[in-house]
Amino acid sequence: MAKKTFVLDTNVILHDYECIHSFAENDIVLPITVLEELDQFKRGSDTINFNAREFIRVLDGLSGDKIMKTGTKINPKGGKIRIVTEHLMEPEVTSMFIENRPDHRILSVAYWLARKQRPANGQVVLVSKDVNLRLKAKSLEITAQDYFTDRVQDIDQLYAGKRTVHDFPGEAITRLYQEAGGIDPADAGLRDLLPHEYCVLKNGSKSALGYHNPESGRLERIEKKPAYGILPRNAEQIFALHALTQPGVLLVTLMGKAGTGKTLLALAAALEVSRQFRQVYLARPIIPLSNRDMGFLPGDIESKLDPIMQPLFDNLAVIKNQFSEGATEFRRIHGMLEDKKLCITPLSYIRGRSLERIFFIVDEAQNLTPHEVKTIITRAGEGTKVVFTGDPYQIDTPYLDARSNGLTYLVHRMKGQKIYAHITLEKGERSMLAELASDLL
Repeated sequence: MAKKTFVLDTNVILHDYECIHSFAENDIVLPITVLEELDQFKRGSDTINFNAREFIRVLDGLSGDKIMKTGTKINPKGGKIRIVTEHLMEPEVTSMFIENRPDHRILSVAYWLARKQRPANGQVVLVSKDVNLRLKAKSLEITAQDYFTDRVQDIDQLYAGKRTVHDFPGEAITRLYQEAGGIDPADAGLRDLLPHEYCVLKNGSKSALGYHNPESGRLERIEKKPAYGILPRNAEQIFALHALTQPGVLLVTLMGKAGTGKTLLALAAALEVSRQFRQVYLARPIIPLSNRDMGFLPGDIESKLDPIMQPLFDNLAVIKNQFSEGATEFRRIHGMLEDKKLCITPLSYIRGRSLERIFFIVDEAQNLTPHEVKTIITRAGEGTKVVFTGDPYQIDTPYLDARSNGLTYLVHRMKGQKIYAHITLEKGERSMLAELASDLL
């Protein structure tokens, strides 16, 4: 395969600071504009700030005392990286895009390389997470593509964590009800079950809900059980609560559209098993309103965050409303909030905290990058359980999509691990109106 020259946009680096190691034997070009933009992001505590700082360190380590205009070797396969500093805006670009913006300067470098330099190592490709910049490049007949390294190829084939088995042997269903230790799934024709995979088993009027226990290798029956007053309404929710309350499952992902109960089930399960943990954290990433900075919102920091965190408090209110105000469970929630045993907080506030014996729920995880998800999980200490919930089709950041977000990537990569369970929730239970709107609008 012929070598290529990849021109990187800044957002690729902010997405994955190790991205330059993903292009094998191909060459990489960094327009000087990219370094200028990274300089603006290097201060701060968010992931993009961390990525900017780390990339600059990686680049400095690669270059040493060398001049990067001539190219520095990245890996043994022969790929090089160089910085373009002397290039001016191309007339063909300025005639189409009048504003002198960083995006257009990066685009101009790609145009200059592709049309006027024609490097000996083949095709020039602009790599950007910004779909609009990719479209602009294509309008100039420049090849452009997304960053594919952490992108799931086919989301329609993504692991659902459950299956429905029709014509399951009737005698096997009977044995599931009779034998506490479950049955050998191979005896019933199921030889490809993954650890913690769930099954709806049917044979005529007979049915059962099954679960593949990776410790025993058996297919065990599970029952409908409430969690802190919340009763599951369908098989998927029964599966979800089972995974959320299983001691041996340290990582859970719940995926589904609005109204399927992802956050409510996770919070109810956390309260149900909270005595096994030191604290319960419920967090979500802060996505600026209409891509505007948080400073745009009025008031102090609490006032700014209240609208963003309110959905989490709404779910907590649903659980509290299952009990009277004098009930022990109702008072216990208030006590946990006051004693900081239950913390509802923005995800950025978790940074630097020790995650020992924490039931840690990350809501709206589809708005995280794969690197951010990895960072969260690698901070989990002994006795910590991490739960990610989200809808990959409701993404609020312009540089992620259904196939490249952290939640989808996590499900794809963790499938089959013995400490991991996943459930895709499909049936909405919020209301008939909400379900109809979700399906038709």
